[in-house]
Amino acid sequence: MLARAHTFTIDGLQTRHVAVEVDVRRGLPSFTIVGLADAAVREARERVRAAILNSGFEFPTKRITANLAPGDVPKAGAALDLALACAVLAASDQLPCNRLDSHALFGELALDGSVRACRGTLAVAQAALKAGLSTLVLAGQRACEAQLVDGLDIAVAERLQSAARVLGGGPADSLPRSPMARAQRGRAEPSPDLKDVRGQDLAVRTLVIAAAGGHNCLLSGAPGTGKTMLAQRLGSILPPLSRSEAIEVTRIHSIAGADSTAVVSRRPLRAPHHSVTTAGLIGGAGSGRVGEVVLAHNGVLFLDEVSEFSRAALEALRQPLEDGRVSIVRAQRSAIYPARFMLLAATNPCPCGFAGVAELCRCGQAELARHRRRLSGPLLDRIDLLAQFEHHAAHDPNAPASISSSIARTQVLAARKRQAARLREECVSVNALMDARMLRRHARLPAEGERMMRAARERGMLSARGQHRVLRVARTIADLDSSERIKSRHLGEAIALRGDAGLGGVRST
Repeated sequence: MLARAHTFTIDGLQTRHVAVEVDVRRGLPSFTIVGLADAAVREARERVRAAILNSGFEFPTKRITANLAPGDVPKAGAALDLALACAVLAASDQLPCNRLDSHALFGELALDGSVRACRGTLAVAQAALKAGLSTLVLAGQRACEAQLVDGLDIAVAERLQSAARVLGGGPADSLPRSPMARAQRGRAEPSPDLKDVRGQDLAVRTLVIAAAGGHNCLLSGAPGTGKTMLAQRLGSILPPLSRSEAIEVTRIHSIAGADSTAVVSRRPLRAPHHSVTTAGLIGGAGSGRVGEVVLAHNGVLFLDEVSEFSRAALEALRQPLEDGRVSIVRAQRSAIYPARFMLLAATNPCPCGFAGVAELCRCGQAELARHRRRLSGPLLDRIDLLAQFEHHAAHDPNAPASISSSIARTQVLAARKRQAARLREECVSVNALMDARMLRRHARLPAEGERMMRAARERGMLSARGQHRVLRVARTIADLDSSERIKSRHLGEAIALRGDAGLGGVRST
């Protein structure tokens, strides 16, 4: 007898619909799985056999052939176990087949018949709805992820017997209580506040502008001046994720294997170590694993001591910084991942870190030149804001705080609201994403501003890309100032904040 069940496999950030076709007929007892299955799927034969027997069912002592269609798509992971087991039971007349056409089955089986949750539940729920299936049967541990998808019924099955009961028309197991509700009743952990940063008013101002417009930012200063401390407080002033952004971020992190029990509410902040490889930062097509830039999508990628990262890894950031996506092409496979993030980088101005402080810096000209070449001109040209930390200001613990996170967050939210209203027909939401056409419409300069821009261009301070980035920053500063038009002072501040941050490299032109 032939039976067919529906499930899904994860391929990078994509989900592939898999039809599990099981044929049981007379012959020498065997269990064969075909359809480009990896080792984890091939090992499902033993898990399925033990789970069926330990759940009180009979494992057919016949010739069993399981085909995973389509046959030319690789299948990976243990999430196909539940569909395989139910299809075997249906093909051996131990389970009715009528509901297998409308139900998707997703989960790994333990030897005792219990169902374990698998990564990518949210993506699978979205794919099941798109495929026209009415119900998703899965373990309760990650059922809250699947509930984020409207229009899809979720049936919890903690054991194989529960899945068989659901497919037979019976009730599902009780849905576990959402941890989101418990988290809302609990006290939120206090986050770091900008008022803890003293004596670095310019750097704090730069961070607020970057958060308001979603701009890339580079912080440069001597060790101990507060670069990392300031970066850790960026999350306290960023706006919350919209529902669509939150679902997209939760989907990515769920596929990546994060133990997500609720929708992600905060913008991700990824801070990889400087020893990260290019594949670790960008991702790889062969294994389908995503990199740090994809995990930072809709959030922040913080590169501390950016000059210590490998040159290849940093240069690989050019495409995601420009296009908001990563395109990975290998000999037999290609993949495109979303990577729209805000880059926040921190570096020392020289190998010892004390360039500009004559009594402390001992670096020679050759060492300074090598250090400055760590960051290429094209990469620097993709950074909107460059801020220098003051060495002596960091030694004054009694200096007043420039602004608190609550006030800065209010300013950022107001500026973002103005941007969203102005750009609502442009399919973007922040100034940093405006292209040349949008800039001509929304970032017009007064006559004095045109003269300032021309002078900066003639002095070689700005490339063509740099001019666009200065206009975006000036538009953000105007939004923070509640100004409908860009004024000369807004443009002047934008040009000043794009000046050399102690690296001294020549920008690309």
